Amino acid sequence: MNLKTVLVLLGLALATIFALVCVLLTRGRTPGTCQHLPPEQEDIEDSQSLVFADLTPEEMSQVVRYLRGNLGVQLVDASRAKPSDNCIASVDLQVPAKAEVLRFLDAGGARPPREALAVLYFGKQAEPNISELVVGPLPTPVYHRDVTVQKYGGKLPYHRRPVTGKEYTDINALIQTELKKAPRFLAECCESDGTNLVTLTTAPRGFKSGDRTTWFVLFHNVAGTGYYLSPVGLEVLVDHGDLQVSHWQLLRVFYNGRYFASTGDLEQVFVAGGLQLVRLKQPRADAVLGSMRPRRTPGSPSPLQFEPQGPRYSVRDNHVTFQGWSITFGMNPNSGPRLFDIRYRGERIVYELSLQEALALYGSNCPGGMSTRYLDGSFGIGRFAYELVRGLDCPYTATYVDRHYLAEADTPKTNQNSLCIFEHDSALPLRRHFSDSQSLYYGGLRKNTLVIRTISTLINYDYIWDFMFHGSGAVEVRVHATGYISSSFFYGQGTDFGNRVGPHTLGTMHLHHMHYKVDLDVDGQLNSLKSEDMEYEFVKDPWSAQNTTERPYLRRKMLEKEDEAAFPLNAPLPRYLSFVSPNPNKWDHPRSYRIQVISFAGKHLPTSSSMERSISWGRYQLAVTRRKEEEPTSSSIYNQNDPWTPTVTFADFINNETITNQDLVAWITVGFLHVPHAEDVPNTVTVGNGVGFFLRPYNYFNEDPSVDSSDSVYFSSEQDSGACGDNPLACLSSATSCAPHLPPFHFGGFLNL
Repeated sequence: MNLKTVLVLLGLALATIFALVCVLLTRGRTPGTCQHLPPEQEDIEDSQSLVFADLTPEEMSQVVRYLRGNLGVQLVDASRAKPSDNCIASVDLQVPAKAEVLRFLDAGGARPPREALAVLYFGKQAEPNISELVVGPLPTPVYHRDVTVQKYGGKLPYHRRPVTGKEYTDINALIQTELKKAPRFLAECCESDGTNLVTLTTAPRGFKSGDRTTWFVLFHNVAGTGYYLSPVGLEVLVDHGDLQVSHWQLLRVFYNGRYFASTGDLEQVFVAGGLQLVRLKQPRADAVLGSMRPRRTPGSPSPLQFEPQGPRYSVRDNHVTFQGWSITFGMNPNSGPRLFDIRYRGERIVYELSLQEALALYGSNCPGGMSTRYLDGSFGIGRFAYELVRGLDCPYTATYVDRHYLAEADTPKTNQNSLCIFEHDSALPLRRHFSDSQSLYYGGLRKNTLVIRTISTLINYDYIWDFMFHGSGAVEVRVHATGYISSSFFYGQGTDFGNRVGPHTLGTMHLHHMHYKVDLDVDGQLNSLKSEDMEYEFVKDPWSAQNTTERPYLRRKMLEKEDEAAFPLNAPLPRYLSFVSPNPNKWDHPRSYRIQVISFAGKHLPTSSSMERSISWGRYQLAVTRRKEEEPTSSSIYNQNDPWTPTVTFADFINNETITNQDLVAWITVGFLHVPHAEDVPNTVTVGNGVGFFLRPYNYFNEDPSVDSSDSVYFSSEQDSGACGDNPLACLSSATSCAPHLPPFHFGGFLNL
């Protein structure tokens, strides 16, 4: 045997050994188990969703550049602007009219022109005012038109403008100046010279249209913790309505149940010995009420959810698809998350699903607390949706999306990773049955849901906004409240308005009410509203005439007018309330989607209140109206600072028009009463503080659409349930080898404040 033959045989032997080793190493694994598979693609063109896309930073900058060069007035950057200046307050997408969009999406029409809506404060004019200008077309604008009168029926008074960050800075400077007039009082009451105290605004600002006077509550400031639980008992009323900052003044002072004309007056009463003083020490960071610093060292890691073969959803630009679902998402910097063109299996179910407003209304025996009715849209629900913490706010492996906005500055800002998208295994069957009669089998389907989430931090509170899409064709909308409670200084009969949660801290009662717009298009734009509920009737038994039975039956009713479809808050709602199509399903029932509200709202402000009309949407837990382009929102950012003459009054939308076979909108209020208690310290927990609603198919399909899910499980007593071919659950053991390589943790949320 020559050397060449030996080398050939040796090479063959080595190749054989290598092949055997590979077989042994891969024995028991399903080939390709960990291979990332592309998500199923939907029929809708991704580019169509861009008709709803939020503005890009480049587009915002182009709008600012155009306005600066084409209005003929000097514009000061809003971050530096005084009330007497002109400035650009915000720039956002001008959402095209629905008819234009549908012609483009459904009928091959032209794409609507892309436009922006710019809000400007004109303080340097003979008649200062707020103006709204539509600017277009983007990305290179060449025109603008003033739509203020068209939208609101007249010019917008200047006093209705939201308070800017610069205005708050100037107010705080005034308060610090005034505090210096009470040095001995501050030293004794708070161990302070005023510089370690922070202020919290209240709203609205006065008692009548034109007022701009605000109570500010003072708290001890401690680095690294929320100051909201450390009130010092001092509150000040500031008049900041004049266009000249130098004319602003402090009108009243409140301390521990008493009112004073000024801080100087307070100092004089204290020095004269006429003040009941409560001495407070500057809280220590390691002992302050409400500290969220961990008290224990980290334990073992918590469970981790991951996708063995990568995400089963697809995100491109502002469009996400998942197992038959197609959703376009975005963010209004004021009102928050908004979804458009929600389709299931290619059919549009919802044209628009958007948050409209969030109200927090407080009670207290202190002036700041008792006068507070926050309308959070005025502050910026979307603007203050900051970066999400990977692995806690959302699953570690979720898809994170940046959001951009332009507000109170001429330069766009980016909230990185401020919206997340993920598939959630709820650890609950969507449906299941174990058969122990006749044939023996098990059938079921896990409740896996696509979730779109963002979280807004509005001063002390954090709101978690969830939009969930189920395999049954149902849409679930839910909001949870967490963060810090707001508090008042505890004195007198404070417990009439809440619970004491600290030595001098009263957790003040309040309600959270949120309002949503749901533009359902069930099997087309033309829908009607139908209610169904149960009644009992007493009938004689057909087989035993001397006996009777109580037989439940369905009471069905078509609601024909808007007044019939306006259901007062906390009044009984029909258990089944559905948007119905004129078209039947296979079983001759109208194809429908049911609205199911989950809420335990507090009481609405009495209609006799001078500011009630500004939040009149809160009168109704559900109201259905005809859709109108001129009624796009139920609230306004201008309602906060002039609730006495509201810019938008939702109650006026309801004028008893017919709602049979019309394009309809459901307006839904959800919320809860919150009486703070000891367990709200350090933070309010989400458990029990979640409300929302469902949009559920009701005879829309011929059967539950999830029956087609590839995740379905079925095995009988005659099958080997441990065999991967018979039971997909038996394949999961190999999926554990597909644990992902997690990206390093990174958080940049503190960089763009």
